[in-house]
Amino acid sequence: MITFTADHTASLRAALLAWFDRHKRDLPWRRTRDPYAIWVSEVMLQQTQVSRVEGYWTRFLQRFPTARALAEAPLDDVLAAWSGLGYYSRARNLHRAARQIVEAHGGQLPRTSEQLRGLSGFGRYTAGAVASIAFGEPAPVVDGNVARVLSRLDAIDGAPGDRAREARLWARAGELAQGERPGDLNQALMELGATLCKPVGPTCLLCPWRDACAARAQGREEQLPPPKARPKKTKLEVAAAWCERQGRILLSQRPGRGLFGGLWEMPSVEGGDGEALRKLFDPPAGASTHLGTVHRTLTHRELRIDVYALELPAKAALREGKGARWVAKTELDALGVSSATRKALALGLGDAVRERSPGR
Repeated sequence: MITFTADHTASLRAALLAWFDRHKRDLPWRRTRDPYAIWVSEVMLQQTQVSRVEGYWTRFLQRFPTARALAEAPLDDVLAAWSGLGYYSRARNLHRAARQIVEAHGGQLPRTSEQLRGLSGFGRYTAGAVASIAFGEPAPVVDGNVARVLSRLDAIDGAPGDRAREARLWARAGELAQGERPGDLNQALMELGATLCKPVGPTCLLCPWRDACAARAQGREEQLPPPKARPKKTKLEVAAAWCERQGRILLSQRPGRGLFGGLWEMPSVEGGDGEALRKLFDPPAGASTHLGTVHRTLTHRELRIDVYALELPAKAALREGKGARWVAKTELDALGVSSATRKALALGLGDAVRERSPGR
């Protein structure tokens, strides 16, 4: 293991900060010192590309400008604002943490990483990022980009998730965080990984650390870190019921935890078909018509949704109707709905349009 002297660490920090000052991207959350806004950006950026986050972040802050506003909003409204961004547990934790901030901290984010880690959804990375960027605490961060940069800088072997490797990465990040501008230093590490030190084809000649990089000296810059073993995706096949009455669509809310937790969807059956959907209702629904199929690739699943239009008797209701409601088509955008469900709804909406406009 390479041991950095204080002078060497200072040299690395200076080179990286100088590079960051010249080449950092102009991102909206870098133009604010509001800890709440910085926190929201860090949560959104987890497992999501910057280009997708920019618009969501702006709209989210317009709707929920403070932690108190977020805490006082119904979870349905928060999920609706998050709709399409994915990984919805982030939104639920954000809402839960906002309430904790109001109840225990007077509506202001705690100023230290240790205190932040007492809030829902604040792991070691998020706490370090917010504490360093918003409050100037020399707290380290290690995300995927930072791990790749430091693995190459120090030629650290080991697969992602290996305890010894993770300990070395966090120790190295901790050394680098000490000094002036810890928030900028951490952002520079992330920026370097996102723009130059990429998984494939790193642009080493433009890197401020090219002469200090042990992996480059060994000709191993594209071998480190080794790729993370990807779990095999499982298939999830669902039948969903399109039920319409007087311009309203029947939706049900998923349980608060698990896949798409707390979001709204059409009544559905895993592994079923139109016949299984008919039996969800009392009395049973009439004929079912297959409207189409939606395919979505999720992190660990290949999702297939077959949408069936059902003919409901006048007094038919879901046998387990808790959390079900009839929603006007104009209200759909105000609900928390996954991208997969939105595509499934489009099949029914398109069918309804064709029925109203024959021959077009």
